Amino acid sequence: MHELSIALSMIEMATEEARRRGGVRVISLHLKLGPLSGVVKDALLFSYEVACNGTLLEGSRLVIEDVPVVIYCEECRAERQLGSIQRFCCPVCGTLTSDVVRGRELEFVAMEIEERDETDEIVNTHRTEGIKAITATDPFRQFEEVAR
Repeated sequence: MHELSIALSMIEMATEEARRRGGVRVISLHLKLGPLSGVVKDALLFSYEVACNGTLLEGSRLVIEDVPVVIYCEECRAERQLGSIQRFCCPVCGTLTSDVVRGRELEFVAMEIEERDETDEIVNTHRTEGIKAITATDPFRQFEEVAR
């Protein structure tokens, strides 16, 4: 079950970032997931919940945005969203294609964090955003802070 190793990599990366920022609380991790990524969404959600126990991320949420499969149709010269991944043909003209534009994503897109002051009052909530795909062997470790 490689979903567990992916969840562990995300937790490790988010824990490092939370510590780097002074022990902030991680509220949620946001991920884009395509049906051709080879990752089972429910298995990843379950693995994340289990793997978070006893970590800085315990109680945080994994928010997954489903990305549809989009192909490029050479006949129509256009991108088309597939209705099913069972048959890779243009839904408009029926031409078979293997040119996948989207749908393979396993991309970490944001981490929502909460900063507190010395009196444990919430002083700020941020959403950090990124652009690189994560894999079990190459966890995304770079963040760009964006005001929420």
